[in-house]
Amino acid sequence: MAAPIIELRNVSKSFGSVNALGDINIAVEPGEVHCLLGDNGAGKSTLIKILSGVHQPTVGEVLVDGTRVVLASPRDALDRGIATVFQDLAMIPLMSITRNFFLGREPVKGKWLTQRIDMRKADAVVMQELAKIGINVRDPQQAVGTLSGGERQCVAIARAVYHGARVLILDEPTSALGVHQASIVLRYVAQARASGLGVIFITHNIHHAYPVGDKFTLLNRGRSVGTFRKGEISEMEVLDIMAGRRELKALEAAGISSP
Repeated sequence: MAAPIIELRNVSKSFGSVNALGDINIAVEPGEVHCLLGDNGAGKSTLIKILSGVHQPTVGEVLVDGTRVVLASPRDALDRGIATVFQDLAMIPLMSITRNFFLGREPVKGKWLTQRIDMRKADAVVMQELAKIGINVRDPQQAVGTLSGGERQCVAIARAVYHGARVLILDEPTSALGVHQASIVLRYVAQARASGLGVIFITHNIHHAYPVGDKFTLLNRGRSVGTFRKGEISEMEVLDIMAGRRELKALEAAGISSP
């Protein structure tokens, strides 16, 4: 079997006396959506920063294609095909869709002093890439802030894929979206999986994660509660673990009632 695209082995992260993560193991295969689920304070943000090269683990290993690596910076992670789409999307609302899509990596034409952005080519690429995911814009020069939240999220994901991402790390991509907009994003996540990308879907909303997820890692206070394949655990069981209902049921079974 091929090695996972990215893997964390026994990863822990401490900030002074604060242990943010402890003994985390995650492996993401090509063509797989791996959901990281946990409530606020579960360690999701720290884990994202390790995967994207912002932080290095205090203990443990990061492997890409089976080889141990040090992701020294976000640029280092990008160069290895690991792209993170954060909640703020790293977009400038008053700039055009095209400028946001390329944002420092614009195609150019001409040489030396006459070199300039090839805006015609850039616009054509944007129209083509967005059409692939079912988003039809009238003018790629319109401000990206005029798009809906779901459309902006899809632009950010399409941008990462176009620029060579092999692993997409999505930080709460549906948290601020309505039902229809969330469905647009989830549909594109499924498309990314079908094209062979590995997707790490970080969320606290099991109702958005379960329809597209293949594996689920549950986090609680910086530690993994377990990793399960979709056929091994139901949506309700995941919700029970996240909400702590198993612990409450165990207390009830022991005859200890809540106040």
